[in-house]
Amino acid sequence: MANCFAKSKGTCRKKLNHLFKFKIIIMQKITPFLWFDGKAEEAIKLYTSLFKNSKIIKISYWGEGSPFPKDQVMNGVFELDGQKFYAFDAGPQFKFTEAISLYVSCETQEEIDHFWNGFINNGGQESMCGWLKDKFGLSWQIVPPVLGQMLGDKDKAKAGRVMQAMMQMKKISIADLKKAYNG
Repeated sequence: MANCFAKSKGTCRKKLNHLFKFKIIIMQKITPFLWFDGKAEEAIKLYTSLFKNSKIIKISYWGEGSPFPKDQVMNGVFELDGQKFYAFDAGPQFKFTEAISLYVSCETQEEIDHFWNGFINNGGQESMCGWLKDKFGLSWQIVPPVLGQMLGDKDKAKAGRVMQAMMQMKKISIADLKKAYNG
């Protein structure tokens, strides 16, 4: 870049535009990096369709001469409600496990239902206690903040009843949590 200005203005402008575009894509300090097996583009489209304030920032394809189909996503950058993610599509070597999950804080039952049904109705699998696995194998927790507040209550009997109620649920029901909390 130092001798950019020694070259033509057009060449310099191209380099600056490239750097500017790259800067827009640069991640926040910590960015989830998700490895997919041929399904990154489908995942990106599903995720950005479910979350408000979401967008696909950039998708690159493998192209000719790569070990993958030329029209398969190599990588993609997308944003879910302001959080950037990086998707990589490079084969079956690595799989998602429940050891990592994405936690979605939902204020209302309507919001819980939106995400839960969005994932489940698109090939996901229910688990327990507000957890599910999407069709790509990524685990999500669809949980209201009130759950943590109730479980952390100083009244151990209330907290215990909430824990017992939650342990019976797949999708979290705020009404059922409140019922257990109030005894």
